[in-house]
Amino acid sequence: MFQPVITKDPTAVEVEVQAAYLGVFPGGDPRFVPRVFGWAVECFTGNYADYQAVDAHYHDFEHSLQGTLCLGRLLHGRHRAHAQPTLTERLFQLGIIGILLHDTGYLKKRNDLEGTGAKYTATHVHRSAEFAAQLLGEKHFAPADILAVQNMIRCTGVDAALTKIPFQNALETIVGHALTTADYLGQMAAEDYPDKLPILFGEFAEAARHDGTQQEFVSQFSSPTDLMRRTPEFWSEFVRPKLDCDFGGMYRFLNEPFPDGPNWYVQRIQTNIERVKERVGRAGN
Repeated sequence: MFQPVITKDPTAVEVEVQAAYLGVFPGGDPRFVPRVFGWAVECFTGNYADYQAVDAHYHDFEHSLQGTLCLGRLLHGRHRAHAQPTLTERLFQLGIIGILLHDTGYLKKRNDLEGTGAKYTATHVHRSAEFAAQLLGEKHFAPADILAVQNMIRCTGVDAALTKIPFQNALETIVGHALTTADYLGQMAAEDYPDKLPILFGEFAEAARHDGTQQEFVSQFSSPTDLMRRTPEFWSEFVRPKLDCDFGGMYRFLNEPFPDGPNWYVQRIQTNIERVKERVGRAGN
């Protein structure tokens, strides 16, 4: 089973991701992970270009770090399982960049003083892809690499039309599916996931007020309690089938041992779902 990692601490997550990366590619660039984590810290703390520090309270920097930790572990597990096709070092790198940047669409420009970045919930995937293109272009990444990162980010949209994403090859598709799997698992397995659901509702409510969006996933909840009441179904009827079918059961590479051992992330999520049910039950009494 995985050792506890403080996901509020970028350095702690960086150490684990570095270990996963070099575990797959022992001759890999030891400067890569520290470098891209440095970029992400700059972006989310208001030290990149004309962007403020992140002020969304659910989709904060820790949220991205939770997904990044999970993705590093998942790709390492896939390598140990000898899955085919074999992952290239470059696509591993692009996947880590993609998960670190996948929610940069919540960042606001310095002159954007109204509300929080949560108001961009309905458009944040597109904004994140555009942000990644800007940053990686400045870092002199090749156009094909930038497109790969954008395609991976596009996978994370709750209503993403996966078959319409212009993946350039099978491995890029695999990493995109792994990235989105890690995005779901990382947040839902977090110890404080039940505590943060009312905060998530607040983000949805702000987005709906901001642009009057009728995007169903943003506008369908009437209250924090309503969102919590519907979270178990979200897991069993939406996320779990999506992980199994759309993303090819990538989460199974986190089974320890592979293929039939327990899955720490799934177990944590199931525990959280039971905690959510208990809280909803108490609220109804």
